[in-house]
Amino acid sequence: MATTDTAVQLDDPSTYLGGPPHDFFDHLRREEPVHWHESPNYPPGFWVVTKYADVIAIERDVKTFSSAQGGALLDDQAEGTELMMLNQDPPQHTRLRNLVARGFTPKVIKAMEPHIREAAAQIVARQLGNDDVIDFVPNFAAELPLVVIAELLGVPYEDRHKIFEWSNRLIGNSDEEYNQGAPEEAMEASMELYMYAQSLADARRERPMDDIVTTLITAELDGEQLSDIEFNVFVLLLAVAGNETTRNLISGGMLALMEHPEQREVVLADVPGTLDTLVDEMLRFVSPVMYFRRTVVADTELRGVPLQAGQKITVWYGAANRDEDQFTDPHTFDVTRSPNEHIAFGGRGPHYCLGTALAKMEIKTMFEEMLTQVPDMRLAGEPDRLASNLINGIKHLPVKLR
Repeated sequence: MATTDTAVQLDDPSTYLGGPPHDFFDHLRREEPVHWHESPNYPPGFWVVTKYADVIAIERDVKTFSSAQGGALLDDQAEGTELMMLNQDPPQHTRLRNLVARGFTPKVIKAMEPHIREAAAQIVARQLGNDDVIDFVPNFAAELPLVVIAELLGVPYEDRHKIFEWSNRLIGNSDEEYNQGAPEEAMEASMELYMYAQSLADARRERPMDDIVTTLITAELDGEQLSDIEFNVFVLLLAVAGNETTRNLISGGMLALMEHPEQREVVLADVPGTLDTLVDEMLRFVSPVMYFRRTVVADTELRGVPLQAGQKITVWYGAANRDEDQFTDPHTFDVTRSPNEHIAFGGRGPHYCLGTALAKMEIKTMFEEMLTQVPDMRLAGEPDRLASNLINGIKHLPVKLR
């Protein structure tokens, strides 16, 4: 078991090529739940928090632990991204969230359900009869989130893979497959996405439509509207949060089912009756977003450990979702686990994921179609994982349908 920073460098994207280092997280929860991690990449280092209760406490205490001072990632926020909800504290965050929430009401999401179901059925049906080895990620996992984002934004269907490419370059900026060894690819991708978002907004101002773009550029709260840059930054956030996280949850969830055939048999015996608990267990077990960062605003302490103003502190969702104090047999993949109060969508604070209901609908619908139409899907090779310290991602997953 690795228990030192030199053995497990949490800020190094290559650390995750074999999956999250759960042995190390187990050690930290037991021995050092508030752990100082020295870092040559982010000097002098950052705090690592791995206990479930502590993650929730930090996410709720926005006066002590700021998202705005430095941003939500280990990299200090780039120019312009201070307008992203992820990198804001109340009241700025509250204003922006309340404006954007107009596009994610239960009514809006309910209206999308028939199209989501139709799209999921078509995605699976296209592969029926294919006896070759299939890459699960582009052919199954990636398609539905792209279709949904395209519908949300009114993006032409043929443009949906531009979002796939942009989000890969943004999140995979440490992965040679996506950035060709050039970290500036992420900046170029963000600028291309901003320009595309601006073109969407301009088109809707000339010709309003019944979509989230029109809703967002016309929504008012206390006489205020989203500025162009706020809208463009939101589209970037949606492209990443709505695509990368859902896609990698579907990939990681299917991998878990294939690696635990006894659990898949439980699901197949009653697909409608187990879908809800299956989806929550996949979210807990995979935890597609691995960490977020906060900055300590004023000197304080956590579990008796002194924290100094200005220090970076990171909360690790995958580690918290396997906390023995919260979950029985936390490393066991149990598709009937209940209750299951995982925090894959955040720690119940103001940054709790706005798209939770939509994401769960997509995941549930996609697995319902896959488990019904291709119940015998099997792993046909090793997963190829993303080099990223942010997203627990799978780039390629070879499968056979029977």
